[in-house]
Amino acid sequence: MKASAFSLSKSSCQRLSSVAGFQRESCVCCGGGAATLTEQGISVFILADSCSVPGINTLTDKIQEASDEPLSPGLRANVHIRSTALYIYTSGLQQREVHQGLPKAAVVTHERVWAACFIQAAVGVTTDDIFYINLPLYHSAGFIIGLAGGIERGMTMVLRRKFSASQFWDDCRKYNITVMQYIGETLRYLCNSPKKDNEKQHKVRLAIGNGVRTDIWTEFLNRFGDIQIRELYGATEGNIGFINYTNKIGAVGRINFLHKFFFPHTLIKFDVEKEEPVRNAEGLCVEASRGEIGLLVGKVTQRSPFVGYAANKAQTEKKRLRDVLKKGDLYFNTGDLLLVDSENFVYFMDRVGDTFRWKGENVATSEVGDILTTANSILEANVYGVKVEGHEGRIGMAAVTLKEGEDFDCADAYKQVVTYLPAYARPRFIRIQPALEVTGTFKMKKVKLVEEGFNPANISDPLYFLDTDKKTYIPLTQELHRAIISREIKL
Repeated sequence: MKASAFSLSKSSCQRLSSVAGFQRESCVCCGGGAATLTEQGISVFILADSCSVPGINTLTDKIQEASDEPLSPGLRANVHIRSTALYIYTSGLQQREVHQGLPKAAVVTHERVWAACFIQAAVGVTTDDIFYINLPLYHSAGFIIGLAGGIERGMTMVLRRKFSASQFWDDCRKYNITVMQYIGETLRYLCNSPKKDNEKQHKVRLAIGNGVRTDIWTEFLNRFGDIQIRELYGATEGNIGFINYTNKIGAVGRINFLHKFFFPHTLIKFDVEKEEPVRNAEGLCVEASRGEIGLLVGKVTQRSPFVGYAANKAQTEKKRLRDVLKKGDLYFNTGDLLLVDSENFVYFMDRVGDTFRWKGENVATSEVGDILTTANSILEANVYGVKVEGHEGRIGMAAVTLKEGEDFDCADAYKQVVTYLPAYARPRFIRIQPALEVTGTFKMKKVKLVEEGFNPANISDPLYFLDTDKKTYIPLTQELHRAIISREIKL
């Protein structure tokens, strides 16, 4: 909902002001969103001179009437580096928690804004660069790293209201863009766009963002030229982050002594089935070995605090992890599973809650998705685990979209998953969708898909089942579904 873009703080979450960026009343009243915000004590403004929706305040007329005199210093006399600068509504919580209610308002201090502003400087952006922002400004990447970071650099910024794969490179050529920003799936969208002869005719030298898959990273460079990719890892409310300065494809950063000294963190073993850290007989967490996937936790210190969520002590406490390496210590639970290799490169593996367990083995959805998209007919894949009556854990399923003009190639998809995935990780069910549902920052939504399961009686999309006897995917009929539930067919 664009109405809750980002909120300028006063003293508490009950005194927020939220500004709608579009001059359309439907954007702020769609689905009763404006009423929900006003019920929470949040003042909602729209960039217009007039508005007929009750509870919505106009802002343009107030800006025009405002004095151009400097604000009184007394208004900021009590503001310091650790004061709240703004709130950003984040999906950094478990997906099902967000699904059950509104996203929580992460508290962002002036210190955090100041630090994030220097990410551009840290990766080599200069005053002479021209920065292209097409991410939503209600998200920390677009607003703090992009917009605020560009102000810190004193550079030219080009803002586009909405990401467009078809117009992306035309914009870059038109405005002489030298630095671009990406998040989630945007690089994949660019790679999936029709090829053109002038794809490498641009001035883009640097791309800053997070969430690009290894195969897309490689394809992006091959198609669009020698662009330095600076992959980041972090969370709006988190106290630990990484930056990949080295161009190591697939890595989100590299650990060194100074980084770990100033921002202490570790990877701990995590029980995917119980969805909780593994603890020893003393009740302490167990650190993951080098090369082992573990839950990233950042130690809460004076230098690396965790402020939490506005007016939500319960959700703030959920992200705190106590008695990690010694009794009484306190860590921030990122909710992310990462891996550190023998050269200290850090790799993002999956989100807690996305990874599932089947046949006693952990399945990382990101890895399965990477394999599925190598199939001839599959364009996108959203992998998740679903419950099957009478079985422990969750079995693999994937919602996929198909390449333009292609039908689902059952035999080829079967060949890919059998060749490159162990038996426990192979998605036994495939759901064909016209489009995958994503968040405003291009993260794939899974909660509704998990809840809907694989019953063809409840799903209008075409469903397929991996048949090990026929060595292909076959249509999932109601009769076949009954045979699976009754355990006539072994999984």
